[in-house]
Amino acid sequence: MLHTLMTSPYHCDFTLLLRMLQEGDDVLLLQDGVIAALAGSDRLAQLTAAPAGLYVLQADVEARGLTAQISTSATTISYTDFVALTVKHPQQMTW
Repeated sequence: MLHTLMTSPYHCDFTLLLRMLQEGDDVLLLQDGVIAALAGSDRLAQLTAAPAGLYVLQADVEARGLTAQISTSATTISYTDFVALTVKHPQQMTW
């Protein structure tokens, strides 16, 4: 399943998101969700400990001026890569 986090990780049910993650799932951080990929943040630590791949949309990182603060443990992707993730995961959940 592809989980897309579009809101700040501090303004959603982040605990439920973490509980829902299973082996083989992917998490894509976009819009204000990219905040969860800030280096050294508690949300990033929780996501990297989860059994899912972690991706962050480059365009949204750049739009927020956070390029230098995003952790390398999250894979930065383009819109083309985003489409590939949606094809890979027919089931999706938006947070």
